[in-house]
Amino acid sequence: MESRKLERLSELTAVSRKRELTDAEKQEREELRNEYRAAVTGSLRADLRQLTIVEPDGTTHKVVPKSGKESKETSGEV
Repeated sequence: MESRKLERLSELTAVSRKRELTDAEKQEREELRNEYRAAVTGSLRADLRQLTIVEPDGTTHKVVPKSGKESKETSGEV
């Protein structure tokens, strides 16, 4: 996510603490929040795909997603 979008999201959050946001501002904030969540989730998933677990006996294995992963991705859960 671009830094200017993060700055705008922070700005809208600060404004919301001082006054109620307009409907347009609320919509913009929601879109920015969704974009931020998607970026963070995507980054986390990419990091987890690169993880290798090293067991005490020295064996290694990749992190494997739990079953039902597809249903969580579509519902927005992490």
